[in-house]
Amino acid sequence: MKPDILVELEPVVAHNLDRHLAIAKDWMPHEYVPWEEGRDFVEQPWHPDQSRLTPEARIALEVNLLTEDNLPSYHREIANRFGRDGAWGTWVGRWTAEEGRHAMCIRDYLLVTRALDPGRLEAERMAVMQAGHHSERLGAVRSLAYVSFQELATRIAHRNTGRFVNDPIADHLLGRVAADENLHMVFYRSLVSAALEIDPSETVRAIIDEITSFAMPGTMIPNFTRKSLVIARSGIYNLRIHHDEVVRPLLKHWRLFDIEGLDAEAEKAREQLAVHLELLQTQAERQQDRFHTAAARRRDRAPS
Repeated sequence: MKPDILVELEPVVAHNLDRHLAIAKDWMPHEYVPWEEGRDFVEQPWHPDQSRLTPEARIALEVNLLTEDNLPSYHREIANRFGRDGAWGTWVGRWTAEEGRHAMCIRDYLLVTRALDPGRLEAERMAVMQAGHHSERLGAVRSLAYVSFQELATRIAHRNTGRFVNDPIADHLLGRVAADENLHMVFYRSLVSAALEIDPSETVRAIIDEITSFAMPGTMIPNFTRKSLVIARSGIYNLRIHHDEVVRPLLKHWRLFDIEGLDAEAEKAREQLAVHLELLQTQAERQQDRFHTAAARRRDRAPS
């Protein structure tokens, strides 16, 4: 990758920042929280029976919140990679300010509706933020590729959680959060498109590296594997959604398989990507089959 890629991309950053500021909606987190439901946790200690949400819905909301809680780490990552000056720095600050609203309103909703044990939630927040989020990826373009996939995945996870929770208040709140995430995805997706014009071979390799190694940023959440399985089984975010609604749409937008003039290494990576996508689709189908089989067994065991 050209050493001055950040400099070459800065006019694109400035243009997309102006567009973002023109269409981004200012909104107040407190307006999305049913404050009238709040009660005293000291005189009325929390109990699991107080929540109107299913256990699966509570797990999904907990993972969404704890992922958003790690914002200081994410800010550090993008500030170190993109810088604090010029249009890049302005974007880093704006993105951080917008993202900060998400944990605010989700936590307030969970607390006033007594959906989760506030003591355990705080203990998990402390553990997650102390662990932080650390990335070993090298180069600004790999980071741009990752956040393009991650922002789209997060948008879908928030939106599907809102629909799954079966509470109009939560659905409205998470729809608002998802709208922010979508604008962030569009911003980063546009920068990757520009990078493909500047250095197509290196950018293609960066995109493919991120697809084949992708992981959501919440892996440090306590019992994340078990919780992510619940989320996958509930249809909120699973391999099928990842393949169909995240990876494929971005590859189509970037026209990755139509790019000409790549170097040998990038061509080889693109061939490997085709194999990886077939494997991912197979894994998604097998996961769906396992979920359907397990659901049928639960129905068979249920009392008539």
